[in-house]
Amino acid sequence: MSTWTSDELDGIAGAEELELASVRRDGRLRKPVTIWVIRHGDDLYVRSVNGRGSSWFRGAEARHEAHVEAGGVDKDVRLIETDDLNDEIDDAYRAKYHRYAESIVSSIITAEARAATLKLVPRQAAS
Repeated sequence: MSTWTSDELDGIAGAEELELASVRRDGRLRKPVTIWVIRHGDDLYVRSVNGRGSSWFRGAEARHEAHVEAGGVDKDVRLIETDDLNDEIDDAYRAKYHRYAESIVSSIITAEARAATLKLVPRQAAS
């Protein structure tokens, strides 16, 4: 499994938000969405505020592949569904985005949003 470099982790995790364009079934990129990203250890996570029914989450489910741009990083990624670390991910969202109103931050830690947690994993280039 490919991992993030230290510079990539720092760049993406330090960014306020990232642009995420999921890959369509035909291989083309969808229109990018702006989404909050957090770091937990050496991993990066995103969530859909509107849960699994949101259009970007459904698009991500089609191929589990996307392209991200944030913090000077421009990279193809795999999207891995996970709910193993939801309490820790909630804490990371609270810590990173603490300066926003509680009502805004609390929208990303609802049960609906937690069910739409995706881990970003770098894709290796085809050889």
